[in-house]
Amino acid sequence: MEAIRTENLSKIYRQGLRQQKVLAVNDLNLTVSEGEIFGFLGPNGAGKSTTIKILCDLIRPTGGKATIKGRDVRQPEARRPMGYLPENPSYYAFLSGWELLEFHGTIHGVSKSQIRERGMALLEMLDMTEAAHRPLRTYSKGMIQRLGIATSLIHDPLVIIFDEPMSGLDPVGRKLVKDLMLHLRAQGKTIFFSTHILHDVEIICDRIGIITRGELKFSGDLTDVISDSFSSYEVVFRNPEPHQVQSLQQEKFSLRTYEDRVELEVDKEKLSEFLETCVKIGLEPYTIDPKRFELEDFFMGFISE
Repeated sequence: MEAIRTENLSKIYRQGLRQQKVLAVNDLNLTVSEGEIFGFLGPNGAGKSTTIKILCDLIRPTGGKATIKGRDVRQPEARRPMGYLPENPSYYAFLSGWELLEFHGTIHGVSKSQIRERGMALLEMLDMTEAAHRPLRTYSKGMIQRLGIATSLIHDPLVIIFDEPMSGLDPVGRKLVKDLMLHLRAQGKTIFFSTHILHDVEIICDRIGIITRGELKFSGDLTDVISDSFSSYEVVFRNPEPHQVQSLQQEKFSLRTYEDRVELEVDKEKLSEFLETCVKIGLEPYTIDPKRFELEDFFMGFISE
């Protein structure tokens, strides 16, 4: 069964005194399979948060349908197995981190013993144990973000929806959250999250969707986008002899010369021929790396249309 599905989903807002129509989401058809991490990408104002709010039934669509585990998101039963982190979580500053976890666990019907067991495990995984009993007004933005992730998981949801989970996190916090997401996937959980940090997407996602101006431009496996997608190699030589550099130039290779190395780009089809030339002139490459097509290049191709 698909964990998340949208069918011809659309949302129109009305803006200004004249109530002009703004199409935030336009005929969105999207599927997220059980047990996968799905990255939802797009520029600011593309419709990511609007889509997520519809999935969480915080706003209603103008048209179309969204389901969680086969149930319409407007049904409370559809949202029970779901955990949600909003884009900018905001909590009562006088509560401690642990009190907030207890509150969220209680409203989800989790027993006190389970709250304690799950809460301690989540705080440890997110490196929040020492701060658990401090009031939230003493927390940094990154700490609030990590605590928000913990509260969204306290009831052990099957489908997890994060809106910009890496926002405000330092490199250590980002790694903790990425490790947690991979841990959850290993448990069979489904994670749907929006982000602007493409590097994180490359590391943890199974599939991605790209939305711009409310329209889904791409949805598919991440490996189809960046795996084996290269047309040339980046070759580096360390401290070559001047006559060797001259020989490469005579073969019409375009070189980038630095103090201790020489770099050049070789077409994929011409690599064998190039290596034969290197053997002839007694030049051994230091590194030969595929110049891969990166997710950023793929992403920008849709945004710049």
